[in-house]
Amino acid sequence: MTKIGIILGSTRPGRNGEAVAKWVYEHAQKRTDAEFELVDLLDYKLPHLDEIGLPSMGNYQQPHTLAWAEKIASFDGFVMVTPEYNHSTSGALKNAIDFLFAEWNNKAVGFVSYGSVGGARAVENLRLVAGELKLADVRSQVMLSLFHDFENFSVFKPGEHQADALHTTLDQVVEWSRALAPLRGKAA
Repeated sequence: MTKIGIILGSTRPGRNGEAVAKWVYEHAQKRTDAEFELVDLLDYKLPHLDEIGLPSMGNYQQPHTLAWAEKIASFDGFVMVTPEYNHSTSGALKNAIDFLFAEWNNKAVGFVSYGSVGGARAVENLRLVAGELKLADVRSQVMLSLFHDFENFSVFKPGEHQADALHTTLDQVVEWSRALAPLRGKAA
């Protein structure tokens, strides 16, 4: 079965992303077309990139990198839950992405973002990174506004329409993950 990782891309204390990622996961768990797993960057304790070699060489030396690589390699596609910090994604998510290369290749990725303008600029940044990593980013995305989908900027209360956007994004991630299976050497 197609396996999709939902990556919680913030490690900040009091992060809004935890509630958002759990919301994504709860909706995903109701589906029968793929298996979904919530992956919290806090569980991997990745320091600033500390591998001597280039990630594209795949010669990882650090135990934390090996564990991260094994987890990411186990998925066929991803949903990245990202905040927007200073017109980009979080440093923690970008760092986690940069640790690896081949483990991302020929997989699909969708985005659920949040921020003052729905995290749109964070996703624009991540789409550029995805292309370099041979990640196929799907068109649909979920953009959550700190003004409309959070009470007092901290209590997550998404508008009803956001569930529709999420389902469309999940549909596309699953479809593209399956379509890319032959490139990963897997049966579709």
